Formats: sequence, C-alpha cells, structure tokens
Amino acid sequence: MAFINSESTKSLALSLFLFLILAGPTPSFARTPHVVNFRSLNLYPEGLTWDPSAQHFIVGSQHHRTIHSVSDAAVVETLISDPTLPQNATILGLAIDSIHNRLLALVHSAAPLPPFNALAAYDLRSRRRVFLSLLDDETPGVITIKRHVANDVAVDFNGNAYVTNSAGNFIWKVDKDGEASVFSRSPVFSESPLAVDPDAPFSECGLNGVAYVSKGYLLVVQSNTGKMFKVNADDGLARRVLLTEDLVWADGIAVRSDGVVLVVSHHTLWFIKSHDSWAEGVVYDKTALNQEKFATSVTVGGEDRAYVLYGRVMEGLLGNSGREEFSIEEVRSKKENEEENVWVFVLLGLGLAYFLFWRFQMSKLVRDINKKTN
Repeated sequence: MAFINSESTKSLALSLFLFLILAGPTPSFARTPHVVNFRSLNLYPEGLTWDPSAQHFIVGSQHHRTIHSVSDAAVVETLISDPTLPQNATILGLAIDSIHNRLLALVHSAAPLPPFNALAAYDLRSRRRVFLSLLDDETPGVITIKRHVANDVAVDFNGNAYVTNSAGNFIWKVDKDGEASVFSRSPVFSESPLAVDPDAPFSECGLNGVAYVSKGYLLVVQSNTGKMFKVNADDGLARRVLLTEDLVWADGIAVRSDGVVLVVSHHTLWFIKSHDSWAEGVVYDKTALNQEKFATSVTVGGEDRAYVLYGRVMEGLLGNSGREEFSIEEVRSKKENEEENVWVFVLLGLGLAYFLFWRFQMSKLVRDINKKTN
C-alpha cells in the first residue's frame, strides 16, 4: 500500500480552507459606496429611477422639457426631449414600465406658470411619446380649491400608473392606454395632524412618494406628517402603517427585492422592515444625508443597492443657475454592513473549525495507514 504524505494532506486541507473563504461573501467594508458625479448645466433634477434593462439611471429636469440617462460612469445622454410640453415645466416622478417597455414621467408647472399636471408615457425603443394624460379632479360633488401637484408615480404589472397629488392628498390612476381617473381619496390621508411647522416651506406637501408592491398594494408616504399608508391597488382602500417613528419630510420611496423599504427626505434615508405585510413597520436603520445637496429621490439600482439623487433642487427653486455638477450616490445601512461582517467572521470561524477537524482526521488516517504498512 502506498504511503500517504502528511505534508500533502496538510496542503490539501489548507487549500480547501482557503477555497471556503474565497467562495464565501466578500466583507462589505472592502467596497466603498458607489458615487456618480455627473454634469449637465442647469438640470437640477428632482426625479430618479433605474432602468434594469439598459442598466442606467434616469433623471428629470426642473426647468427643461428633457429626460436624461446617466450611466455608472457618469455619461449623460438626452433620452427624451419633448418640446410640445409647456415651457419651463418640471419633470417630477419617474417610473419604468418594464413589461411594456415604457418610461413614465410626471409633468408639472408651478406658479406663476399656468396650472399643468400630466403623465407622459414614452416608448423606450423609439423614444416617442405614447400618450400625454392630463390630470385634474373631476370627482362629482368635490370642489377643487387647490392647485394640484402631480408628484410621484408607480406602475403595476398591467401597466396601470398610480400618481400622488401632494396638494389634494389623493391618488390618480392612469391605465396603460392613458385614461385617467381619481383612484383613492381615502379620509385617512387627512386624519393626522401636521407633524411640522405649518409656516415652514412645503408644509402643504402631502402625499408624495409611492411604490407598487407585487402583492397587490401601494405604499405611499406623506411629507408633512411623516406617515406611511398602505393602499389596496384594486379598490383604493387605505390605512395608515404603524411605524416606530415618523418619516418627517419623507419624499421618495423604493422597495428592494428583499422587501426592505427605503424612504428618503432631504436629510435622512430610512431603512424599514415589516413582518406583517405592512400593518406595522420598523425603522431598523437610518443614514444622515447631505442637506445642502438636498436629496429628493431614492431608487434601487444594480445588485439591489440603494441610491439617492442629490439634485440641488432648492437652488433651482430659488432661481439660481449655472450649476453643472449633480450626483447620484449609493447609501448603505451601517447595521446591515455590521450584520454582513458578523456573518463573514462566522464563516471564517466555521472554515477554520472544518480545517482543524479535517487535519485531525487526516492525521489519524495517516497514522492508521502507516501502522498497517509497517
């Protein structure tokens, strides 16, 4: 019988141990957050989304009738230019309808411009406009006294779009053919007292960010109260989600593939979980943002990473011009990073234990074989 060399055995075990380490997850602290600094004169973008098919970001514009793609390498391309839209109109919420290969964009004109709110749909292949659906309030018996603000949009698997009205605290629905109607005017949207100073800027901004969840409901955040609502996508029935804290000045919202909800304001990105389909939600982490850069939107990009848009919109609203640089920045949860690192060390410990056990067994096998050989 051939003699088994103990040094070869140790080398084999060591190679196996190194393989277990390298094949396992890479420690999160080894990768720095991804930052995309892009340039476009006077863009001041408010809306942000991610196109998973083209693998690039899409941003709107505060004063131009254009929509732009931004690559990971910060290459900016004019994706849509629509001169038929009202001059100086703002492109607000954006959403990708992947099934119908469309880009949905909200168009809004603020005072002193004439009122204008519409949802525009563009074919992503031809880049031609499919429809422009005007949004107003034609509910019988309801007197309109406020200037509407179509703010954010989400889309379901059938191509139906859901649009929040920040001034009127209700939700429009626009079907895939462009037919618009008031979808949900739930009284729960107006039940909570203001959580902010009513004299503060944007204190009248109500329903804002909206996201569609594949289980058949919407999650909507309200800026001036910091509340979140779950809205049935079939009948528009809504109820407030009980959160561990208010999301004051909540703006955009996005949902990761693992069900974690991301909510952004100009000062904070919240990471929120729920274990009961959003009857209740727990803010398990939050990250402070650069307030001067004024984040307005959040999206989930490649590899389920969370990105916020720093569009400097307050500068644009105050009439400033001349800025060229804006950014899209990855924001990571510190607690999630710590949990990932703990698992890495657990795997390393398991690998080391396996290596020691393997070494012990092989040493025993070598001794037994040597005894038989002798």
